[in-house]
Amino acid sequence: MRLNHLLVTVCLLIATCSLVPASSDDLVRIGLKKRPLDLHGLKAARMSRMQGKNGKSLSALRPHDSDVDIISLKNYMDAQYHGEIGIGSPPQKFTVIFDTGSSNLWVPSSKCILSIACLFHHKYKHSKSKSYEENGNSCAIHYGSGSVSGILSQDNVKVGDLVVEKQVFMEATKEGSLTFVVAHFDGILGLGFQEISVGDVVPVWYNMLEQGLVKEKVFSFWLNRNTDAKDGGELVFGGVDPNHFKGKHTYVPITQKGYWQFEMDDFMIGNHSTGYCKGGCAAIVDSGTSLLAGPTGVITQVNHAIGAEGVVSIECKQVISDYGEQIWDLLVAGVQPDRVCLQISLCAPKGDWSASANIKQVVEENKEHISAGDDLVCTACEMLVYWVQNQLKEKDTKDQVFDYVNQLCESLPSPMGESAIDCNGLSKMPNVTFTIGSKNFTLTPEQYVLKTGEGPATLCVSGFIALDVPPPRGPLWILGDVFMGVYHTVFDYGNVQLGFAEAT
Repeated sequence: MRLNHLLVTVCLLIATCSLVPASSDDLVRIGLKKRPLDLHGLKAARMSRMQGKNGKSLSALRPHDSDVDIISLKNYMDAQYHGEIGIGSPPQKFTVIFDTGSSNLWVPSSKCILSIACLFHHKYKHSKSKSYEENGNSCAIHYGSGSVSGILSQDNVKVGDLVVEKQVFMEATKEGSLTFVVAHFDGILGLGFQEISVGDVVPVWYNMLEQGLVKEKVFSFWLNRNTDAKDGGELVFGGVDPNHFKGKHTYVPITQKGYWQFEMDDFMIGNHSTGYCKGGCAAIVDSGTSLLAGPTGVITQVNHAIGAEGVVSIECKQVISDYGEQIWDLLVAGVQPDRVCLQISLCAPKGDWSASANIKQVVEENKEHISAGDDLVCTACEMLVYWVQNQLKEKDTKDQVFDYVNQLCESLPSPMGESAIDCNGLSKMPNVTFTIGSKNFTLTPEQYVLKTGEGPATLCVSGFIALDVPPPRGPLWILGDVFMGVYHTVFDYGNVQLGFAEAT
């Protein structure tokens, strides 16, 4: 494969962190370090998401476990921004990802002796801490690329100049994935809501508030996208730094606690709505991933519009060839889109498509009666229905519609999700726009296309990845660092809302 040579030429940089003392403005600042993205990390991350999406850990979840879906798909291979904390008295230093898409704190334990990953990272030794208190309960967190398990312990946690006392966290005694062997961090510090905390452990942020360590119930991220800058950015607890943004923030309410989830009004390619967010789209802001994730159907449209090279989907084109006329006729006749694939027997009954608690159970029961191949054909059919329906609104002819749909099939993401782009063609690519709180937040090609490598080895890769989160939590968009780097993000816990403004 023409991309393989890049794996040899690109090196990962180990991230460290500088801590900035609390300033006179009552803000607690955590300096972040950024490492460059590399092709190996992107491919590994996308492969892990595919495994997590199709693996047992996700499909076996019960309906009321839907909040675990996103954590099950996370793997952190493409996370760029890291910071440093201390655990214990005296503090033992660890590099962590400050992750708004999870809620637990964990670091490797000195008792982790059978996992290779633990050999390459700092390990917590409770025998060397004067403030350690035993908890002893077992804990396990399942990610798309494997699981991390261990025991809960209690100790003081130093974040910047703050010391959070008696914080419960996990000492990881087993890291069951090669992802963590090559990871450029020791552990994770979750900044999500307690509703998704494994073991119902009280998150670090909650204890900061409970212990009166910050002035305001707000934290904010400023991610420096300047590749030549020494500082990677800053995480501010207790408020916002006015030097980090321009103008005023647009605030939207949190629609469902757990992740920092809100409703997105629209998603546009160029000046045209994709039609995907009719009635609103669920989205989360996730500092634990660098990319922009969305449902396969609309991400395929994005990759087609920007000229990304995808692998031709045999199933997609076969469905067009065999069932395209029927799909067209049914939609023109007024058959509801969610009934078309069922009517032509390409999908098994799924019950009501509303986001009820019973959907996942119905889907799982039906999976017992259809093969993986049938499920793939069903997915292809549903995407085609969506595409054809969207083009019908443009009043194109049948030939125009199917010509366009065939082109979309060719732009379907490859098995590992990577979609290469001509670096010389950025000026011809369209902007993309997320409409949030009735305001447009636009990303230019220079902002949503990722560059890896240097000189002749430079490769441009689409910053969009396909990620299909099942109901009732999904479909879902995930806005990672690509978005957060352009738009300063405020996580307002006190008012249960998110704020976005142009970053400086």
